[in-house]
Amino acid sequence: MSETARTVDAQRLTLLLNELRLPAIKQVWPDFAARADKEAWPAARLLATLAEHEVAERDRRRIERHLLEARLPPGKTIATFAFEAVPMISKAQVLALCSGDGWLETGANLLAFGPPGGGKSHLAAAIGLALVENGWRVLFTRTSDLVQKLQIARRELALEATIAKLDKFHLLILDDLAYVTKDQAETSVLFELISARYERRSLMITANQPFGEWGKVFPDPAMTLAAVDRLVHHATIFEMNVESYRRKTAIQRRTGPGRPPARPTITENIRLSRHDNQVAQTRLPASNQSD
Repeated sequence: MSETARTVDAQRLTLLLNELRLPAIKQVWPDFAARADKEAWPAARLLATLAEHEVAERDRRRIERHLLEARLPPGKTIATFAFEAVPMISKAQVLALCSGDGWLETGANLLAFGPPGGGKSHLAAAIGLALVENGWRVLFTRTSDLVQKLQIARRELALEATIAKLDKFHLLILDDLAYVTKDQAETSVLFELISARYERRSLMITANQPFGEWGKVFPDPAMTLAAVDRLVHHATIFEMNVESYRRKTAIQRRTGPGRPPARPTITENIRLSRHDNQVAQTRLPASNQSD
């Protein structure tokens, strides 16, 4: 075949690949074609290699889009989560949840409770990231921010449509439920969201208070009971009642590992005083101990 004919065929192929929307194949086919000619590949092997490259590139671009829309906080991954600081959380269980198989398909929920700084948001974001990488769609948002958007939608008579748009996300992560104000308008739209996703689409909620204190969020006791009932019906619950990881890290950074504080705190003085008294008691003669 003449060089002119090869050039014409290449130009025609480029136009066809543009028409078929196959940008990855358009980018790599000359190199693969040259290799196939050199190594005498069968036509089926060349075609399969190009198709596999196109599929892989589409997956990569899709994950990039889904990561952008997920709005996950940066740096929060399973690899950077301090499981040793939260011993009640099973790493094996978390890794199993990261596949998304089974529980996302049935609209099951994840609930994480614990004091501020205990790693709830990090765990939620890390699970969300892993799910996106496995092909699921996730949205991470502060609960108060989403509630405000839903309130605006209600005023514009578009609440139902707005909640329906959230159905494209297999998992909706509502961070910091406690910061929703105790306001009937806010909590009612939150309840409608929970009800709309019940047994259809999954929620992950992080909260500082246990269910017994959710009356601070939902002013209506009946609404509180109904919301909790829907959330826990199909749910995995993480109890993360540990010392604030952020506070512990800040103290270690300030004092340095293995170094005591420059000045004992009041709590430490009390503890040391009690310890000294106990030591003194153990050293008393036996006759004095019985007095």
